Amino acid sequence: MKRSSWLSPGRLAGTGLALLALAIVAAWIAPADGYQLEIVDPAHRVAPLVSVEGAHRPKPSGPVYFVDVRVRDARLLERIVPWIRADGSSLVHSPGIPSSLEQRLGQVEMSDSQKIAPYVALKLLGYKATAKSGGVTVLAVEPGAPASKVLQPDDVVVSVDGQPVRTIAELRGLLADKRPGDRVTIRYRRGKQTRQASLRTAADPADAKRAIIGVTASDDLEVQLPLDVMIDAQGIGGPSAGLAFALDILQELGRDVTHGHAVAATGELAVDGTVLPIGGVKQKTLGVRRAGVDVFLVPAGDNAREARRYADGVRIIPVDNVRQALQALATLPEKS
Repeated sequence: MKRSSWLSPGRLAGTGLALLALAIVAAWIAPADGYQLEIVDPAHRVAPLVSVEGAHRPKPSGPVYFVDVRVRDARLLERIVPWIRADGSSLVHSPGIPSSLEQRLGQVEMSDSQKIAPYVALKLLGYKATAKSGGVTVLAVEPGAPASKVLQPDDVVVSVDGQPVRTIAELRGLLADKRPGDRVTIRYRRGKQTRQASLRTAADPADAKRAIIGVTASDDLEVQLPLDVMIDAQGIGGPSAGLAFALDILQELGRDVTHGHAVAATGELAVDGTVLPIGGVKQKTLGVRRAGVDVFLVPAGDNAREARRYADGVRIIPVDNVRQALQALATLPEKS
């Protein structure tokens, strides 16, 4: 008895391969819901983005670089098969908020950096500058987050554990000292009433060691400067270029910041010059390496420890504030 030709081993193998190819294509097209990829982007020079009235950059001077991380939704196949992901990338949980709100938050954070960096730099140089804010306004509350039982959109957070909160950076700075599960006491305004509540922090989905309360927020920071300082963000979002912006502004106004070295910096700035932790340290360190940078200033603590894991010859300098960053750079040998 003859076996039907359409069931031949060759046809079966071909059909199997075709189905496998279709499955791979489907997995490549289909999104990995709830996941994003953080992708390496080489460090960029700050100077082309910054314009300062009365600038007189010392010559010669080494360039200052900022680093960002490109983020996009992950594909299902990238979640399943790690080795097909872009070199140096990391698979992380999505923040759990609409992409439009996430983009808006990134723009707000960058806007704050564009205000805080020149304020901090000019204050260090002895200029008269002022900064004020009435608190941090809640844009959205993540469902199920600790804050969901207390806060609602349009509430204004004014303090955490008795410490004033004027900007998002200060809110993050106060939470940076906490661990997930710690309790915090917040004061907030709702309409004309000021209220107080205690809530327990939770872990950031993107960083299990980082404490959050689960809100997306903005601030109404107003800065008055004696000089015109323009920073072109070129569509980049987030707060982590604050330190790099401040260092470049100092250098634009005659301070020898880099001493001839190519210096990259990352860290969110608070109005008092404190450098706050940021995310994406792995990708940022790899981006610094790809740009051929000598020195990388990183927020002290976990950020600096992670940066050292990927430094491969790049000098990592942990810093807590801008003054410390300047002192550390001043100890570097002059480089022609």
